[in-house]
Amino acid sequence: MTEPKMVFIGGAGNMAGAVIEGLLGSGYPAERIIATGVNERKLADFSARTGVRVTTDNSAAVAEADVLVLSVKPQVMKDVCLSVAEAVSARAPLVITLAAGIPLAAYRRWLGTGVPLVRAMPNTPALVGTGVTGLYAAEDVSAEQRRIAEQLAEAVGIAHWVDDESGIDQVIAVSGSGPAYYFQFMESMIDAAEKAGMRREDAERLTLQTALGAAKLAVASDVDVAQLKRNVMSPKGTTERAIQRFLNGGLPDLVERAMGDCAARAAEMAKELDN
Repeated sequence: MTEPKMVFIGGAGNMAGAVIEGLLGSGYPAERIIATGVNERKLADFSARTGVRVTTDNSAAVAEADVLVLSVKPQVMKDVCLSVAEAVSARAPLVITLAAGIPLAAYRRWLGTGVPLVRAMPNTPALVGTGVTGLYAAEDVSAEQRRIAEQLAEAVGIAHWVDDESGIDQVIAVSGSGPAYYFQFMESMIDAAEKAGMRREDAERLTLQTALGAAKLAVASDVDVAQLKRNVMSPKGTTERAIQRFLNGGLPDLVERAMGDCAARAAEMAKELDN
């Protein structure tokens, strides 16, 4: 079966570019992908690197689309959608949005009713093929269209479907914003090691490799992370004392409240952008 023609508006940007390259790496034919943008030189460089077609004419590209992927900043999404609404109405492609915060109701106003819509919330590790993408589909999205959306997500990592649109806010709290939590913790470890006398470059090297190793071990293991933590801890040992300091300092509660704040802000931003 012929693969659907995919059009990426903002296709030469970081996230859409990562998805396109992930698709190509999995064997998706370059001739079935079109990337659009406003910077002709950037588009030309992207085409030379990937072999996909490029254009600055969004409407002309949409006229060929079976799948339309919107990958522009939330602040300009309304204008982009309104500019291609006629072409979208005529073609009725599956529309997948990679923009954070904008609810499907807004896309229906901008693009018209009767357009199948999927919200996709990727995180930045997608740029290196280890991302998490939260997905929510409108009721009129078919099983085959859901499969296509999942294929895009899995080109850069793993996919996670939510049954309710508000579930995207929880995905943002866990995986969308989650990389920054780990970066903060790594930064604090590096700073602490430097203050203790270690050279900063050594502290950074050891911290990052330890984080990588811990994550890979957790993914590969058949036990949960709580048990993995206990496996490192000896009674009255060094790790136990460090973990106890985290617990006494309220780390679990702090994480819970921070993630709650994140999800609440995601919901607020959805209302703001919807208006």
